[in-house]
Amino acid sequence: MRRLEVWGWTVVAVVLCGLAIPWFLWGDGTVVWGIPLWLWWHVGWMGVASVVFWVFTQRAWGIGIESNSATTDSSDEGNSTRASEMGGDSQ
Repeated sequence: MRRLEVWGWTVVAVVLCGLAIPWFLWGDGTVVWGIPLWLWWHVGWMGVASVVFWVFTQRAWGIGIESNSATTDSSDEGNSTRASEMGGDSQ
């Protein structure tokens, strides 16, 4: 399941990057409310990318970077070692 999630977010990232620049609107002179259509697309797409990035940070931050073998036990050991080095209690 984790591998499927990694691939899903990879596809989302590629699509977001690929469509950030409206290649298909190059040479189109359409103007909407005084602004070229390609600029409307770009601004709107950056809004979509912002929402997708927010969802990514809430659901999958660190996916593909953090290993599954990292447990709280190993991080607790590091915290107690640092606390003892600093003269604090290692609770």
